[in-house]
Amino acid sequence: MNDRFIQTQKLYQVLDLEIFIFVTMLGLFAWLFYKFLLRNATAERHANIKNHLKALGQNFAVFGLLFAFYVFCQQASVDDENIRRLLPYLGFAAYIMGALCFVKTCRLLVLQYLFLGSMKAGVPLLLVNIFTLILSIVIAFWTFNNLFGVQLTPLLATSAAFSIILGLALQDTLGNLFAGISLQVDKTFEIGDWLEIMNGSIKIVGQVKELSWRSTVLIGFADEMITLPNKLVAQSQVSNFSPEGAPILRSQTFKFPFNTDIPKTIQILEMAATQISDICAQPPPSAFVLETNDYGISIKLIYFIDNYGRQYGIGDKVVTTALDLLAKNGIQTARPSIHIQQL
Repeated sequence: MNDRFIQTQKLYQVLDLEIFIFVTMLGLFAWLFYKFLLRNATAERHANIKNHLKALGQNFAVFGLLFAFYVFCQQASVDDENIRRLLPYLGFAAYIMGALCFVKTCRLLVLQYLFLGSMKAGVPLLLVNIFTLILSIVIAFWTFNNLFGVQLTPLLATSAAFSIILGLALQDTLGNLFAGISLQVDKTFEIGDWLEIMNGSIKIVGQVKELSWRSTVLIGFADEMITLPNKLVAQSQVSNFSPEGAPILRSQTFKFPFNTDIPKTIQILEMAATQISDICAQPPPSAFVLETNDYGISIKLIYFIDNYGRQYGIGDKVVTTALDLLAKNGIQTARPSIHIQQL
């Protein structure tokens, strides 16, 4: 390897002790960030970050060995021609490993910063992946321009037609990508939120599991995986049932005969709802007469919950508890009846 392929002097200028110390201190900062600011993260998140730190530590170990060997050979190259020939290759290997450590450390810091803002729920990897890609492209461009002497600007200018063709071919993919970015910038939803997505007459319900380059992944009530293009989600009506401080209204309707003691029945239904821990105490449950018809009286019980995903299980508890209390107090619900008229 000589100056025809790589600018060795610029490579040697980059590989100085200050750069090595800077990258090492950045890795140490990522470790301290995790140690002191992410103590309250979930167990799954702790395992995730530890895996990242373990892989990063292995990369730093290789980088440190390559850099130390490079410094040793640089001092010994004055007297040895073979070491002088080996030095550019060794320096370039140390540079590549250092750049890899830098990108991975920056990626981990961005990931930890997002974790800090959402300590319990998950965070989307889309923004982290975009940041990593942009940083990698910037380092690659700098490497080609400064170390290899390849000017990429004229090459990009002459490939405008190719870029247009490529853009048209990737139109849907790019549309989904930018739609995913806009969803995250607007903070329409986060990982773990329960959504109702209305697209025309079609309603899709699920909990957000991941937001990727192309799609939003939901988990439905039956644990089915629902994959929706980001572009479709951005164009649909999205109802988020997971914001903090905004309990979800749910209700159950009970039917009774006309001779039912209405005030007592309303009191029992409200009491039944207050006995269920999954129902919010504030606002309190409330029951009222909904309607009367030829078959009896309908009383509606409304209550508030915090977990959209457990609404059916909570509804089952409400019905069974209410029916049990009604039976203990001698109140019967209306029975279905069939009126047959002889002609």
